[in-house]
Amino acid sequence: MSPQLPPVAPAVTAELVAALSPRLRKRLDSGIAKLADRPVVRDGAVVRIAVDDDTDLELHAPDGTVRGTDAVRCGCLLAPDCLHRAAAASLAPVAKDINSPAGPDDPATEEDAAQAPETASPEQRAAVRAVQLATSAVLEAGTDGAGAVLQAELLRAAHTARLAGLHRAAATAVSVVTALRAARAADPAYRLTDLAAGLYDVLSVAHRLPGASGGELTALRGTARQPYRPDGSLRLYGLFSEPVLTASGYAGAVTWTADAEGRLYQVSDVAPGGAGRAVGAADRAVRIGDTALTHRELARAGLAVSGATVSPTGRLGAGTGVRAVRAPGAGWHEEPVARLWAEPVPDQIAHALAGGRDLLFLDVILTGTATEAAGDCLLADCAGVPLRLTAAHDDPALPHRDNLRLLSAARGARLRVVARLTPAPHPRAQLLGAEHPSRADTRLDIGLDRLQGADVPTPAAAPSGSVPTPGPVSDGAPIHLLRRRVHQTVSGGRPVLALLGDTRADVRHLRRSGLATAAELLTDLHSAAADRAHDVFGRLRPTDPDRFARAWLAAAHYTSELDRALCLAAWTS
Repeated sequence: MSPQLPPVAPAVTAELVAALSPRLRKRLDSGIAKLADRPVVRDGAVVRIAVDDDTDLELHAPDGTVRGTDAVRCGCLLAPDCLHRAAAASLAPVAKDINSPAGPDDPATEEDAAQAPETASPEQRAAVRAVQLATSAVLEAGTDGAGAVLQAELLRAAHTARLAGLHRAAATAVSVVTALRAARAADPAYRLTDLAAGLYDVLSVAHRLPGASGGELTALRGTARQPYRPDGSLRLYGLFSEPVLTASGYAGAVTWTADAEGRLYQVSDVAPGGAGRAVGAADRAVRIGDTALTHRELARAGLAVSGATVSPTGRLGAGTGVRAVRAPGAGWHEEPVARLWAEPVPDQIAHALAGGRDLLFLDVILTGTATEAAGDCLLADCAGVPLRLTAAHDDPALPHRDNLRLLSAARGARLRVVARLTPAPHPRAQLLGAEHPSRADTRLDIGLDRLQGADVPTPAAAPSGSVPTPGPVSDGAPIHLLRRRVHQTVSGGRPVLALLGDTRADVRHLRRSGLATAAELLTDLHSAAADRAHDVFGRLRPTDPDRFARAWLAAAHYTSELDRALCLAAWTS
């Protein structure tokens, strides 16, 4: 996916693909691949792609986003019925116009916050059914088979869901398309677990919404925009900054702050862009009030805000009535910031798994490294618990992996760190911020500040018996036997699962381990994948994507809930 192309509204891509003839639809994926290698030039609000030496294709985005089919123009002889327009829209990032944050004075805010009706309307049931069918087709095909046509069908269903007021289903469906494109393009930002989680959320909402009512229906519908509410005056203390780099073509930085009570607030600067924008955003002034502080400076200073507006997730608004000036900060070992590290780790884990903030404030002792399929991770001891600290991003433009590699040389160093919980059957988190290993009272933003070899002290000898020797990661309960089938389905679709052969040994292993439900779910998943009955003439009947999607959803739900329980047990045992 080219980061130079402007985002395209989901409905535009869906309409352009739907207008193609059956013959051109079959050629769409190859057309996208050819267009991806062509030169791209930006001229103000117009982006031009050289289809060939004599023909240009233009995407018009006056406000940064392509919002109509007439804004995608091609100069070839077959236009407007050519393949190029649909290919360009399918190649560009999907516009985030479904769940974009609203300002404090946005007139849509009150409407979006209104209570939902007691039951879903017929229009909403029909819309969520369309999303369910399109998502089931993607799951059936897997990432290898979910090309631009299936993606466009899901985008069309997402647009229909948004119009019906089903904002959560619409936004998650769009995120699934973005992840599919990243997977098919071998984007380093792609993560299989993120795509699996997106598919699970879409199918879960589609399964539950038709029978939901009251508060459950409100949560399943979601809101079109993120409402901001007045929060008076705030005295904030900078904690750390992290880069943002998404597979959907957005980049920037988020700076985390805390008030005197330990509540967390974020100041963000995220817009269309690539790794260069993520690297440079830290040195741009924060977009709040009249302060000239950069994100990097705010992470170590403080902020006094009046007329503050805050979203439910703690994001600070930047409306015209907000005033902000620089104020003194506080070190991680000083109050009021130090109270974040005073909260017991088990309480932090329980809060995160219950849907609260996923940031962890930990005191650790570095113990070495371990090699994993995704790359080396940093080993640490956290109050007697062996912890694996991983990189939040793999893009080489960001210093996450280099910093983890250098920190691994500081074996025995005692550090205060900030990390993001990764739910897993063993203690695991992404390292976001840390104290400098050799400079007292100096903090590191792991995704923005680059350590040098000279910055790392000679490995210290850890106190005898104080640091457990890390061993190989094991799930304990063999839930991985079911989880890997859930992930294999996402990658290869139903055909791959149907060809895996006899699963009786895995089923017996699960039963012997006391996981009878997992054994039944694995059996049902494989049965649904292999269910290809023949008609009276010996021809294979069409598959039942509904049955297969239900079987996969049940297996994904079980592994998700069990992973939560195992994660909590691993951190608290």
